Amino acid sequence: MHPTFKAAIAAACLISAAHASAQSMEPANLPLWEFGVGAFGLTAPAYPGSEDRNNRVLPVPYLLYRGEVLRADQSGIGARLFRSDRLEFDVGLAGALPSDSDDVEIRAGMPDLGALFEFGPRLKIRVADIDRNSRLRAELPLRAVIEARGGLRRQGWTFEPKLAYETRGERGLWSVEGNVSVVFGDKRINRYFYEVQPQYVNASRAAYSADAGLMLTRVGLFATRQLNPDVRLFGFVRYESYAGSANRDSPLHLKNSGTSAGIGFAWTLARSSRRAAGYEPIDPVTP
Repeated sequence: MHPTFKAAIAAACLISAAHASAQSMEPANLPLWEFGVGAFGLTAPAYPGSEDRNNRVLPVPYLLYRGEVLRADQSGIGARLFRSDRLEFDVGLAGALPSDSDDVEIRAGMPDLGALFEFGPRLKIRVADIDRNSRLRAELPLRAVIEARGGLRRQGWTFEPKLAYETRGERGLWSVEGNVSVVFGDKRINRYFYEVQPQYVNASRAAYSADAGLMLTRVGLFATRQLNPDVRLFGFVRYESYAGSANRDSPLHLKNSGTSAGIGFAWTLARSSRRAAGYEPIDPVTP
């Protein structure tokens, strides 16, 4: 799969979730599906602890679908298996963009980091309703990491408990989420990012065997603004600390912190006349 195409698929996952996250009408009034186009600009570390950055601007189409089980909406992309007023259990998909090792100085000569897709179960909990437009939410996702590079291969598991505060304007013209989370990875995903095998040792890279454990602590802010019924802007900024990570002694771990930011828009071109059915989502403001 071509790297740009892989990046576009990952970005489409991000745009679909970001656009759907800002829907403000009650679920009974939302279209069953929406189709549109968007563009997303992103700057982020090439991988956690990297000195080099991954900068992309990608135009992509997106599709939202709000079925009773299959969903591509404010909750992400996946299948909702259980639903109550306070709890939701689903199996979902997320994406991350690839990095070419030729563009990452410390990884020169090592295998590229392919586009990553994370798939697995997630429990969401509505912790508290602050007022009619604000609430506190917790998430407990366990995800298998799948790399798309010359085929598909599993690259371990991650677990990212998250606490999020979300609020929105009275008519849903704007929304804001602040969240904090920690990311743990098994030995395989940590090896993927931080291990240096003997054949890749050089003057700046000593051999290193990675361990399972903490990967990073993350604080983020996400916001959207509706310009008209069909066009919405969105953006985010995120700070990550790697200082306490399990593999901070790796020669590939060069920084103890990193920031990411992105901005984009979504433009709805068509929507169904049929309405979606279901409960109000636990996370009506952001994914």
